[in-house]
Amino acid sequence: MNGHTSVVGSLLREWRGFRRMSQLDLAMAAEISPRHLSFVETGRAVPSREMVLTLARALEVPFRDRNSMLTAAGYAPVYRETSLDDPQMAEMRHAVELLLRQHEPFIAVALDRRWDIVMCNAPYARFLTMVGDERLRLEPHRVLPAPRLNLLKLLFGPLRPIVVNWDEVAREVLERAQREAATDRDESRRQLIEDCLREAPHLRAARPEAPPRLVITVDLRLGDLRARLFSTITTLGTAQDITLQELHIESFHPADAASEQLARALAAAG
Repeated sequence: MNGHTSVVGSLLREWRGFRRMSQLDLAMAAEISPRHLSFVETGRAVPSREMVLTLARALEVPFRDRNSMLTAAGYAPVYRETSLDDPQMAEMRHAVELLLRQHEPFIAVALDRRWDIVMCNAPYARFLTMVGDERLRLEPHRVLPAPRLNLLKLLFGPLRPIVVNWDEVAREVLERAQREAATDRDESRRQLIEDCLREAPHLRAARPEAPPRLVITVDLRLGDLRARLFSTITTLGTAQDITLQELHIESFHPADAASEQLARALAAAG
């Protein structure tokens, strides 16, 4: 068992580093003694299944990585990962669809942990068709089949010419993606970010000095049409499934009256 505990101990130290917590911080959050935590991290103590979960909760470890931590300690995973198109997910599919529909006539999209598009509403699907690329046609309000369009690849590809303030938006999106990727062990997420940076190497440089803004908008130009949007992120706060915990909905809101009028006019034109 020492081999298992040394692996799980390494994972605990790694997550403490991610969360910038000392052994004392984690011990207090988990309500255990710092001495016992030290023994667990070094492999001198064998953590129970409940202890692994307690420490993982205190560190706010995502479910996917909690399963890895349990496996490293020699226990079976406890969190399931259910595809959103599984029959068991019917109610949750309806809930996600409802959230997307309620945001209409404004655009909204449901994304997975790799920023792939899982579901979108009708205005979002209409927006992508207006870009003029046949590959971007999506059926709204349904779980999209793999391989799915990726939001980061869209931003660094077909959407780049229509985002007026592309550098500003791309830098903000990448920094958010980097923060998200820094909290797990998924190399594919970091590789995706690196692929995007190769398309725009100048974004590796430090953010230029600029006066602080209330919010960074996405300024779009499609022919004669202009729109300014800002986004919000919604997650499922009580999810107990890996798929649902990793799902998030990005909703775009008009930043001015003209953008609101344009969205409503496009929806009415259908």
